[in-house]
Amino acid sequence: MEIALLLSKEHTTLPLAEVEAVMECEGINYQIKEEDEGLLILDISHETPDVMMKVIKRLSFTHEAFHILLQNDEDKLISEVEKYPWVDIVKSDYAVRVKKMDKKSQFNTSKLEWEMGSIINKATPGVKVNLEDPSIFIRTILKDGKVIVGQRIGQISKKHFFNLKPHKRPFFYPGSMSPKLARCMVNLTRIEKGQTLLDPFCGTGGILIEAGIVGARVIGTDIDYKMVKGTKENLEHCGINDYEVFREDARKLELPSKVDAIVTDPPYGISASTGGEKSEDLYQQSMQSLQGLLKDDGLMCLATPHYLDLEEVLAGTKFKIIEQHHIKMHKSLTRVISVLAIS
Repeated sequence: MEIALLLSKEHTTLPLAEVEAVMECEGINYQIKEEDEGLLILDISHETPDVMMKVIKRLSFTHEAFHILLQNDEDKLISEVEKYPWVDIVKSDYAVRVKKMDKKSQFNTSKLEWEMGSIINKATPGVKVNLEDPSIFIRTILKDGKVIVGQRIGQISKKHFFNLKPHKRPFFYPGSMSPKLARCMVNLTRIEKGQTLLDPFCGTGGILIEAGIVGARVIGTDIDYKMVKGTKENLEHCGINDYEVFREDARKLELPSKVDAIVTDPPYGISASTGGEKSEDLYQQSMQSLQGLLKDDGLMCLATPHYLDLEEVLAGTKFKIIEQHHIKMHKSLTRVISVLAIS
């Protein structure tokens, strides 16, 4: 069975890496059939596309997923649509939507939606079109002279990430990470529902919120009591109840048991929240402490500025870099997202 995912174009490598991480952690066997800008086609071993719902609910850098019904050249589209057994698929109200992924297609999207809708309407008597909130959503993709038609399985909620932007939470502090990137970093650790995730520089709690939403038990610490209080307020606001947040220095952090994952975005430069410590020293000392808190098969996802030599920071620890992604924030700063494992 082939599943297509429409990926965000906000970043070149993170969307695919996130999909692969979540597929792995949800135990879904798959092969990548095609991977192009904004489009990923997977061949999964399951007989029903419903198994993908767990994946879709977790993703952040993906727009939607659909089960592929037919693929062909553009000039054969209408004849293929006319032959397709729509009565087996469209059993209730539906809509057809067409998306051009390049400028090569000669089709007018509105006219094509109308034409395909008319064909499906004739093949499914009694079923009505519903353009507002259809039960069945037929997605058509036009790209490189080819066409893909599928039935949408699900889409990622833009509303969630919009409503949980840092300034919309009860407690706000400048420089907080976006919920979309926070969710992605959580996913890159392959954390599973019921497992424990630690953020030793929890700030306003954005990473903990996203980890809690995917079902993890969360632990957060920060050296600034104001952040600890604010994180608790934000977690409660978002309905996250299985948490432990307390004031502690990440360089001296001790826990009663090891955690399954660590995800964090430490402060950069010299800051009052680090006690005036340089970021290089803060990172090195923290890594020494954190390596003893992560399970041997656990992963850590870390955000750092590009000018920080992470290899040097990790020297003398058991951490090794297994994956990295670079996000250009502005002219003078690139944020590096690194996944670390215990060697």
